[in-house]
Amino acid sequence: MAPPEGGAGLTGRLRAIDPQIKLVFGAVALLGIAYGATTSVLAIHLDARGLGKTAIGGLATFFAAGIAAMSLPAGWLVRKAGARLVLLGALAVYLACVLVFPHLSTFGPIAASRLFDGAASVCVWVACETILLARAGDRDKALVTSLYAMCFGVGYVVGPLVAKPIVAVTHSTTLAFRAAAVLAVLSILVASRVSPVAAAEASHESGGSGKSALSILWRIKNSCFATFGYGYFQASVVLFLPIYLKDDKGVSESNTVLVTAFFAAGMLLFSAQAGRLGDRLGHLRVMRALALVGLVMIASFVWLDAFWIMCVAVFVAGATLASISPVSLALQGHVVDKADLARANAIYNVFYAAGMLVGPPLSSALFAWRGGPAMLYHLAGLWAAFALFTMVCRKDDPRAAAP
Repeated sequence: MAPPEGGAGLTGRLRAIDPQIKLVFGAVALLGIAYGATTSVLAIHLDARGLGKTAIGGLATFFAAGIAAMSLPAGWLVRKAGARLVLLGALAVYLACVLVFPHLSTFGPIAASRLFDGAASVCVWVACETILLARAGDRDKALVTSLYAMCFGVGYVVGPLVAKPIVAVTHSTTLAFRAAAVLAVLSILVASRVSPVAAAEASHESGGSGKSALSILWRIKNSCFATFGYGYFQASVVLFLPIYLKDDKGVSESNTVLVTAFFAAGMLLFSAQAGRLGDRLGHLRVMRALALVGLVMIASFVWLDAFWIMCVAVFVAGATLASISPVSLALQGHVVDKADLARANAIYNVFYAAGMLVGPPLSSALFAWRGGPAMLYHLAGLWAAFALFTMVCRKDDPRAAAP
């Protein structure tokens, strides 16, 4: 029996989660470890293939382009074929990409592989998000989506731990990709146990509600702004915060790696709590509070000098800004009919990809023109704009609209 509202707490709510959702968590966790293993060795692998820094950076654009190009078709595929079949197909494409990738040596084929990798990834996300939002109860949506994000996050922590000894022993990155392929196979086996006929595929069975894409976009505009902001912020800060800390603050290269770890730790430790707060207090209200705290942390890097204080700031930034994305996804599950979840999730991921594509070039241009502080202030300004937007649209959240 599920705990009463505000009662028994997280353990009871976890037990009450649909077993089909737990299967999705398992598949996503395995895939996340595969992502983490390959991402941790990607730059080393490409450098060994003779690609320059500019070419390596450009490959990130192909991955994001794959996400952007496939986001809307992914929603159509889920409506036509069902979330389970799309999930299995996308995992199979990812498996093919990770198997062939170590054998590619020139920019063109590698870029094509990254494009298909991005396209497969967004199909996985749309399929999983459709299943999760349709199956999760109204009072548990943010908890479920936060746990979903944490499964990916844990993968990015565990993945490098898997890859590091492999590379250390073999002095080659190829086996790290093969280990990722094994994890992808395990993910497919887990995902194959998801029920093929389920409420999660209501959009496939009903053919949709008949609402236009613009109508759905208007309903989920707050979630789309949130995921655009996070895609923009994440892609920018991963590239440029370490450079700023090294060049302007004198932080060693080895310590800049720790900054990323503290950000991930903040997300992992607080994301579920942010989800619970969203379910109880209103998702839009909680997202606004997270954005306001997070933007202060980002701006604070301009005047902070002690490295340990920077680590605290980046930990809080991870706990707040990285928690916005799953809470925004939960809000989407509340304001969209089940029949429209596939299209809504596709639109949502278009905005995430757009943020990833737009953020780095604009941030780099501002960094080159006015320096690191201006770049950080503009990222803080992005979250300030989001907080203002959620205030203007505060009635869009059924819970936050209540007194």
